[in-house]
Amino acid sequence: MILAPGNAEIGGEFLKDSQNSNPSPDTKKMSLVEKLIEKGYLKTPRIISAFRKIKRSDFLPEKLKNLAELNEPLPIGFGQTISQPLTVAFMLELLQPKKGDKILDVGSGSGWTTSLLAEIVGSKGKVYAIEIIKELKEFGEKNTKKYNFVNKGIAEFICGDGSKGLLKKSPFDKILVSASAEEIPIELKEQLKIGGRLVIPVRDSIFLIVRKNNEFEEKEFFGFCFVPLIKKRY
Repeated sequence: MILAPGNAEIGGEFLKDSQNSNPSPDTKKMSLVEKLIEKGYLKTPRIISAFRKIKRSDFLPEKLKNLAELNEPLPIGFGQTISQPLTVAFMLELLQPKKGDKILDVGSGSGWTTSLLAEIVGSKGKVYAIEIIKELKEFGEKNTKKYNFVNKGIAEFICGDGSKGLLKKSPFDKILVSASAEEIPIELKEQLKIGGRLVIPVRDSIFLIVRKNNEFEEKEFFGFCFVPLIKKRY
């Protein structure tokens, strides 16, 4: 689950606006999604449409639902968070999910990113959500059922170690990881299709990896902060 970006170039201006104690009347009226569009973090029509339809409040514990419009990570239990909207927007724009894609969502937590992806891939796509904490897997699955993605077979939840990927369902068009690894797991890279994209936090950066045959192009984006990716202990 993603915490706030620490780089002023990425999120500083937005966070300054959102924390302004005397916002302008126009800012008051503007929803969080509209602010993300205005600031240029949300750009792609299909991603914007998903953000508008899939309500963050549906993925929060009851006592925190009134905080859904905050551009901040929020706790969902077990030391995990529902990700900051700005960072989710940034990562999905890098991932570029499309209709019909098969996607692996690692560290699915509340189910919010799974549902955003399921809305984008549609009935001909598939999102496999993998979460190592059993209670969060159940929480995320319950939340995602509100949009019928599980019943329709678009989203499927698995309790397991996402750092190893999901070999039996690979290869994937896209892989999204929502917690920080110490290094990029080779298993995730190998489970990409040719042309596939992996977006993953590594320490305090976000990496975009694109598979080109047996080679991988990497691009790093600095200045983020994340909770760690939990691995199975043997």
